Amino acid sequence: MTPHPVSPLPASRRGLQVLLAAMLALFWLIPMTSARAAEETDTYDKDSILSVAKEFFGETTEGLAKVVEKAFQDQGRPVGYIKGEELSGAITVGLSYGKGDLTLKNGQKAKVYWQGPSLGFDLGFNASKVFVLVYNLKDKERIYQRFPGVDGSLYWVAGVGMNYQQRQDIVLAPIRLGVGWRAGASVGYMHYTKDRSYFPL
Repeated sequence: MTPHPVSPLPASRRGLQVLLAAMLALFWLIPMTSARAAEETDTYDKDSILSVAKEFFGETTEGLAKVVEKAFQDQGRPVGYIKGEELSGAITVGLSYGKGDLTLKNGQKAKVYWQGPSLGFDLGFNASKVFVLVYNLKDKERIYQRFPGVDGSLYWVAGVGMNYQQRQDIVLAPIRLGVGWRAGASVGYMHYTKDRSYFPL
């Protein structure tokens, strides 16, 4: 028996298939585009963060750029930052006290104080500027809690140091510039509060 030849699809049906394929593609692309737009709206890009950090520290170093690059590689785009000052000292066990201003990309701002213990590797005291990258914080009120240091997260290059502190999904990445700050600050925790407190625990 001679097989019947397959009839080509009518032009109208082929056009309908093309239309359906285009609609499906659009269906998948719209959420991706919306998510990308939301991320760009609610987060800072690397150039913006580096510009603010350079202005805050008042100097430009190769180490600062590399540390910021490391943070973006590890954590992605931050939703905000804290510009602050910190006083710390150590006699084996260290104490740190700081204050700063939290700025979120969504427009929220807040005054923040922090204090906490750490293991130190030196004897003495120092004051330094601290620039903290903030991740996954949509509500400024959630900053006011204890953030344990992440063991082994210390990153140090060309006089600039950074470590990570994390509570649930919120990650903080304090960046300190200069030889005065202690590597021991990467161990322990920081308690962020609305008001100044001299009780470190």
